[in-house]
Amino acid sequence: MIVSHMRLLSLLLLACGALSAQPAFDLLLKGGHLIDPKNKINGASDVAIKDGKIAAIAESIPPAQARKTIQLNGLYVVPGLIDLHAHVFSGTQGKGLAGGDSSIHPDSFAQRVGVTTLVDAGSSSRQNFAEFRRTIVDKARTRVLVFLNIGGQGLSGDAKEQDVDNMDAKAAADLAVANKDVIVGIKVAHYTGPDWTPVERGVQAGTLANIPVMIDFGAFRLERRFQDLVLKKLRPGDIYTHAFYAPVPYFDKAGKLLPYLHEARKRGVLFDVGHGGAAFEFKQAARAVKQGFPPDTISTDVHSGSLNAGMKDMLNVMSKFLNMGLPLDDVIYRSTWNAARSIKREELGHLSGGAAADIAVLRLEQGDFGFVDSWGAGLRGTQRILNELTLRDGFVIYDTNGRTRENWDKLGDYQPQGEPWWDQTRSSGPLRNRRK
Repeated sequence: MIVSHMRLLSLLLLACGALSAQPAFDLLLKGGHLIDPKNKINGASDVAIKDGKIAAIAESIPPAQARKTIQLNGLYVVPGLIDLHAHVFSGTQGKGLAGGDSSIHPDSFAQRVGVTTLVDAGSSSRQNFAEFRRTIVDKARTRVLVFLNIGGQGLSGDAKEQDVDNMDAKAAADLAVANKDVIVGIKVAHYTGPDWTPVERGVQAGTLANIPVMIDFGAFRLERRFQDLVLKKLRPGDIYTHAFYAPVPYFDKAGKLLPYLHEARKRGVLFDVGHGGAAFEFKQAARAVKQGFPPDTISTDVHSGSLNAGMKDMLNVMSKFLNMGLPLDDVIYRSTWNAARSIKREELGHLSGGAAADIAVLRLEQGDFGFVDSWGAGLRGTQRILNELTLRDGFVIYDTNGRTRENWDKLGDYQPQGEPWWDQTRSSGPLRNRRK
């Protein structure tokens, strides 16, 4: 009896030893330079991931504590980027942005540039949001959030966008509240009339649902001064997108920044880039940055036109501001944590313990580079940001240089099983293969 008890105790001790020998983490990102603006981290730090969450951040974490370690020397580890202005839905009821189907599926452009969350800016309305949610939002690997269009047809690209009778503030607010996990704001866009009705109904909907409003001012008219929009009509926390669009009155005749802009920012109005195909000029942005008026948030206004023109992608827009004088950590701040705060999603945009492991691993290149604005003007620069790895909830969803992969000649006669590796790989997981 004593022997059997001793044997049982030995087995239990061995089992405990085996359990204690199990790695504490799924994945270790080691040797990178961490920039996490929320937590004021800007320096060398290792990042450990467990079950899709940030498990530990320390100056040095031993590789033995992780199932898999990726060396990231010379690279920057940052929260997954948040693109606050995108167009990823055209729907069946409208023609889409600018009268055509120019929306882009989120997974086809976001992952490759480190974007883990994007916000569709008004492509859908209360009449087609359900379709958008069913066909895109709930299926995309990229996290998709929504500014709901105050207009009944969304960005239809035709006269329906001018129909103020189809701008129902209460109905929009009710839909936003019923879908608060996805709808983060109200969008007002493209109105060309002389009155403030769309803005007022958008703000009313935002107030009822307790969410911000994003404004694309549309036509600039004497009856609707831009100054009145940001000084009188918008609430603290509301967002003006297309901040560096040429018609926006930024400078006096001597080229000095107009004081009302600082007053609007002091009121709490936010200024978003919303680069797009026609809404970003270096003559606005470069001078504004130099005079102390950078954007609050950096975004793309991505659609098929801007994607293949001067805008290109999120990292290209970020690189423009880097070369206009914003420090790298400031560029990251306006593309992560400040974007998350602007839509009241403060669980995003940072790498705190327990937060979702949404991560971009970036490379900063030095050289001679060129950048183009919406109207063909150029900017020479010495730095550009490129993406190496994108993780979403602990999954590697984009790997530019195969850093997470074992070299083929070490795998033997491997045979694929099941789904392709890019559709099944957790950040910790090796390539699933069958060796003969």
